[in-house]
Amino acid sequence: MPTQEFKDKVVVVTGGAKGIGRCIAEEFRSQGAIVYVIDRQEGEHFVGDISRKEELEAFAAEVLGRHDKVDVIINNALPLMKGIDECSYEEFQYALSVGVTAPFYLVKLFKSHLAEGASIVNISSSRDRMSQPQTESYTAAKGGIAALTHALAVSLAGKARVNSISPGWIDTAYTVYEGPDATQQPSGRVGNPMDIAHMVLFLCSDKAGFITGENICIDGGMTRQMIYHGDHGWTLEK
Repeated sequence: MPTQEFKDKVVVVTGGAKGIGRCIAEEFRSQGAIVYVIDRQEGEHFVGDISRKEELEAFAAEVLGRHDKVDVIINNALPLMKGIDECSYEEFQYALSVGVTAPFYLVKLFKSHLAEGASIVNISSSRDRMSQPQTESYTAAKGGIAALTHALAVSLAGKARVNSISPGWIDTAYTVYEGPDATQQPSGRVGNPMDIAHMVLFLCSDKAGFITGENICIDGGMTRQMIYHGDHGWTLEK
């Protein structure tokens, strides 16, 4: 039987209709939490675009119309990924709105309603420290939310703990990979949404009461493995 550690806790999840966000929402519900999701995808949640100030305000009003406190905020919604060759000014601004401005503003909207022992977890990415070509909008947004995390942790000291998670390769379809796709991670496999959800729930629990302002990279060790041309049969081709 699942524990009821989060019984009756009010949890807010952005981008919670599918993938990692949905897994996080389901895990909180399995432990007794009352979960509110905002997502652009149609469904039985609050349907809204978090890049729009008025839709964030309407979502917060709905939650606070039913509860006088919020225990957990998970900023998970996915920014747009486009590179410098194709990304327009407006698209870059949209990525930052979803990835940085909306998390900031949502926390601001709930700030005076945070419960004692509240926890905020921002979902960044291992791309906050490494890149592929043509990923500027996404990478900038993920770097921004990682930095926003420690700023909020200091500003909200005594009100909430604030941490971030940087996932590596997470296959939301739970595909099992073999060969180089798996072994390029020192852990020997590609990640799945439960790898992230487990850490989210830990960070929001009393067990993590001495952790705040931290970024935790969950990538199977991929960012820790140095790769040189010729190592282990790896070659650079251009």
